[in-house]
Amino acid sequence: MSAKTTILTLPKEELVHPGNRACTGCGLSIAYRIGLKALGPDTILVVPPSCLTVLQGLFPVASTKLPCLNVTFASTAAAATGVLEALKAQGRTYIKVVGWAGDGGTSDIGIQALSGAAERGDDFLFICYDNEGYMNTGVQRSGTTPQGAITTNTPFKGKQQRKKDVPAIMAAHGIDYVATASSAYPLDLYDKIKKALSIEGTKYIHIHTPCPPGWGFDTRYTVKIGRLAIETGYFDLYEVDHGEFRLTGASGKLLEKRPLTPVIEYLKTQSRFKVMTEEQVADIQEQIDAKWAGFSRAI
Repeated sequence: MSAKTTILTLPKEELVHPGNRACTGCGLSIAYRIGLKALGPDTILVVPPSCLTVLQGLFPVASTKLPCLNVTFASTAAAATGVLEALKAQGRTYIKVVGWAGDGGTSDIGIQALSGAAERGDDFLFICYDNEGYMNTGVQRSGTTPQGAITTNTPFKGKQQRKKDVPAIMAAHGIDYVATASSAYPLDLYDKIKKALSIEGTKYIHIHTPCPPGWGFDTRYTVKIGRLAIETGYFDLYEVDHGEFRLTGASGKLLEKRPLTPVIEYLKTQSRFKVMTEEQVADIQEQIDAKWAGFSRAI
């Protein structure tokens, strides 16, 4: 196993310009900056409508230093396949193709094209930054919006359905690498992107990305809340490498140091959960407890 990246070994080269159009405290800004360091300059990004298109901006004042193809909501993976084939035709196979989409453009509107690419085994990396809603258009629910969260179209009782487990859906395709990450643990994200790039075929990374205006918390607490999601077991860091599942990073350490922090400590930090009942909180805690009991039995 290669050595884990530290803040001292992280590449110094920046592939984003100083400043961008993201909201203050945006978790995506952290993931994007570190993610591009892992991808390197020989990369073409494919991005659908999302917060990322706002963060990057539009030429000639874009914040990214990498070429980026902005595509329609549903077509990220299909367009990435097209870019990949064009590069092959030109003999430029050293250039990496990366689809980078939000949860709406991944779990809902873009899942058909992504599933098709995974079934074909097209050789590119797909990254989903999951801020758990359609934040760029005013905080509407998505497939990955968690149960109990208030959005503009679930304003009174919150979303009643459970969050869609997209990494599990991608792992079910039998692709060789699926991983989860968090913008609160950027070095773990860096290492997983580097590992994904070393594997042929379709790869998928799902990043938990706290969103201050959409989730309802003070902008200074982005990393704190991202870490709480891990410490409570609400979100887990893991990878499925050629079919082998293992918890990684902070989640792997928690397996040895349980009990986990009660999930209410995470939920109460965000105004989007303010209408949750005690029964709903207890149900989420039971889901987490059952999941982690399964992790314990697996080791």
